[in-house]
Formats: sequence, C-alpha cells, structure tokens
Amino acid sequence: MSEAAPPPPKKARSSPRGKGAETPHYLGHRERLRARFTQSPEALPDYELLELVLFRSIVRGDVKGIAKALVARFGSFSEVVAAPPERLMEINGVGPAIIHDLKLIGAAARRVTLGAVKDRQVLGSWASVVEYCRTTMAFAEVEELRLLFLDKKNGLIGDEVMQRGTVDHTPVYPREIIRRALQLNASALILAHNHPSGDPTPSRTDIEMTREIVTLAEPLGIVVHDHLIVGRKGHASFRALGLL
Repeated sequence: MSEAAPPPPKKARSSPRGKGAETPHYLGHRERLRARFTQSPEALPDYELLELVLFRSIVRGDVKGIAKALVARFGSFSEVVAAPPERLMEINGVGPAIIHDLKLIGAAARRVTLGAVKDRQVLGSWASVVEYCRTTMAFAEVEELRLLFLDKKNGLIGDEVMQRGTVDHTPVYPREIIRRALQLNASALILAHNHPSGDPTPSRTDIEMTREIVTLAEPLGIVVHDHLIVGRKGHASFRALGLL
C-alpha cells in the first residue's frame, strides 16, 4: 500500500527515453540518495534517512518536504518513528502507509536491541541493556515503568511494562512488582522508566520508590541490580550515581 503522491514538481528535465518526454527531478534524487546511503549511511542527516523510509510509502513523488516537516515537528528521526499515529497524521501528506512503515521501523529497532540482551547474561551486556531501554522508552510521550526479570545466572526471563502514566508521573505499586517477580521465579530485577521531559535526572519520588522496592525485595532474596532512567538527553543509572 502506498500513499498518494504529492503534486508533481514544476521543474523537470528531458528524458533520453523518448523525444519530448520529461523525467521528474525526484527520480534522479532517489537514485543519488540511495547511492549515498550505500556508501556512508551514518553521513545522512535525519531527514534524508527518513526520505529513504518514505520511498517505500510513496513510490512516486518528492518526499523531501514531508521528511523535513516530520523532523521539524518531532525533532529527530528517532522521535518521528516513536511519535503516536494521531500526531503523525497532523503532517500534510502523512497517511496510513507512511505510519505503517514508520511503526515497522520502530518494531524492527526494538527487536534488534532486544536480541542483544535476550538469552544472555544481562550484566555482561550492560551497554546493550541501556540501548534497549533507550530504544523502547526514551521517546515515549508518557512515563512507562519497565521491568527486566532475571534468573540466578542474570539471564533475561521477563521483560514487561508494568505501568503507563502521564507526561510526568507513573503510578508504581512496589508490592505488585515483587509479586510478579515471585510469579516468574526471578532472582533479580532491573527497573527502567522514562522521563518524557528528556532529562533523566532522578526525582525524589524516583529515589524513594526505588528504596521501597529494594526493602521489599531483599528479605525474599531478590536483588535489584539497577534502576535506569532514560530520556532524549541520555540516561541515568542509580547504581552509578550511588543511589543503590
């Protein structure tokens, strides 16, 4: 399924395929952009990487304007991919096919980062844990509390979003967290939540809630390895900050 193409550009150039025929300028642009991506993917700015995604959704037409509008509205490629469908639809030219492809990219990114920690010793792949949490949560528009449940060898046995809240608050029920850990026979936990403001600095409430969970977990032999807070501006680790 493809979106309807935007109105064709006014300027065009002659085509060698037939006398008097014209080739829209965007066709050559697509070929050049694909070539640049093949040579150096990291060198492309966010809007051009987004254009490459939109080539799938709009098979004919100039998508640069849509790509630039999306980045201008949401801030970055990652934030565009994570944006809610209803907000994406506010951009002129964005329809179901574009939204489908953007959400496909997001799902693929989460699957890749989860693969880096699944069935492995989580504490031996800490950078992958942080990257997974950032990929899944950093650009969400409301706070989410995610729990990674670990076995005795610190292998991942569960990955669950326990709560979703508002832009600045998530209701947390420490006893429910411990109850779920016991159900899964988990020996350890990693807590993770996001700050939609972008600033990952722990709040007083974050600190107090984490201490309550640790207090409930310790007598049951459940270790809280860390509490990660992720945001657009980076991440914070309670363990690294000396809060655990």
